[in-house]
Amino acid sequence: MKKNMGSADKGFRVLVAIAIALLYYFDVIQGTLAYVLMALAIIFLITSFVSFCPLYVPLGINTCKKKD
Repeated sequence: MKKNMGSADKGFRVLVAIAIALLYYFDVIQGTLAYVLMALAIIFLITSFVSFCPLYVPLGINTCKKKD
């Protein structure tokens, strides 16, 4: 897996995951929506830690800065 996520992209994903977790913790989101969003938050965290998003490959997106 070649890294395809930059630091801004990873930071944004972590912030979104934290926001979803806080919404769940404070019972703002409940039920099926909460489970779907928590699954998305977990995926965001995992992709942030490994710096690779599988969805970016077929779309041809790369937010990682290239080293010259």
